[in-house]
Amino acid sequence: MEQILLKGLDGDRTWRLADYEKRGGYAALRKIFDEKMTPEQVIDEVKKSALRGRGGAGFPTGLKWSFMPKNYTGAKYLVCNTDEGEPGTFKDRDIMRYNPHMLIEGMIIAAYAMGIPVGYNYIHGEIWEVYERAEEAIDEARAAGYLGNNILGSGFSFQLHNHHGYGAYICGEETALLESIEGKKGQPRFKPPFPASFGLYGKPTTINNTETFASVPWIILNGGEKYQALGKPNNGGTKIFSVSGHVNRPGNYEVSLGTPFAKLLEMAGGMRGGRKLKACIPGGSSMPVLTGEVMMELDMDYDSIAKAGSYLGSGAVIIMDETVCMVKALQRLAYFYYEESCGQCTPCREGTGWMHRMIDRIESGKGRNEDLDLLLNLSDNIQGRTICALGDAAAMPVRSFVKTFRDEFQYHIDHMKCMVPASS
Repeated sequence: MEQILLKGLDGDRTWRLADYEKRGGYAALRKIFDEKMTPEQVIDEVKKSALRGRGGAGFPTGLKWSFMPKNYTGAKYLVCNTDEGEPGTFKDRDIMRYNPHMLIEGMIIAAYAMGIPVGYNYIHGEIWEVYERAEEAIDEARAAGYLGNNILGSGFSFQLHNHHGYGAYICGEETALLESIEGKKGQPRFKPPFPASFGLYGKPTTINNTETFASVPWIILNGGEKYQALGKPNNGGTKIFSVSGHVNRPGNYEVSLGTPFAKLLEMAGGMRGGRKLKACIPGGSSMPVLTGEVMMELDMDYDSIAKAGSYLGSGAVIIMDETVCMVKALQRLAYFYYEESCGQCTPCREGTGWMHRMIDRIESGKGRNEDLDLLLNLSDNIQGRTICALGDAAAMPVRSFVKTFRDEFQYHIDHMKCMVPASS
């Protein structure tokens, strides 16, 4: 199976520039300059690739790049979102930990394509060692002439800086991230205006995820059509899935988009202890949960997962076996979103607390029959009614857990205890 982002990372000190160059690193950047590719040609290749944003939204990357104003003469910015804080997601930190130069090369290519002179990589605050490694990689790239003024004698200049966050989940939202870089409290902005016209410091800005940028060098070197062919129509290329939970080999697995879930589960060593797959969240903790039966019939791509009623999201595959109490699992997730709400919007600030307290009440044996419909009503009054998607991220798990496993929630209310027997 073709690998792009994780290929060759079983060697020693793969994060060093020398190792990356041995693996063909910066050849894509050299190709652009040697063949005198225009910015339009670079964007066209990315469009052909059907690369979609790997941070969760899945927006077509080439189309997003084309939104950057071409004739704007003032400052423009490029931002990488490495603020990976959602439960179950741990792919971007491994790209930064083991293959940071691929990200740097992808950002340089993106900057060239959009005529951007300055970029920032916003790194989650709880992975300090990754930030230090990213700093080392930037220093190496700058010393080798890949960053800075007149890169490789091309006449193109690009400065790249790492920015260390402080661990707030809300800063994974792109406009809250911009506020944080500017030194302000990390709270989302109203949109419109969108970052493409009014972003960092009020200037046009393009923001992409770590995995998205890191995919770009391969696309330029091998062609967009070849990248698209690795996946499915409208789902080009490969994707890293962070598999966690009740599997024998949790970890990051890079597979072609469209790979059957059953194959991914097999790669992760199958279910731990030979137990039955009960449920799975296919795209990170904010996405709707699906039953094990549904998941075993699905392919891992944006369209297939959406058709089944969930989303591919960041690609964090959370596996739950038959010993999991779904009420307790939702209790923990609801607490996370309650704690991480920035408090700016009333539906999210108040609603996440109400949801957590109600679920906690059910789990502790004090639930009421009206609580389940009230939870669904409450989630409806949060979703779609906040400035950013954190309200949706909090509401979607609640709605899906209650609707999909309602009998288990009802059992808690009726019997004041868990339906699932304690695991041995």
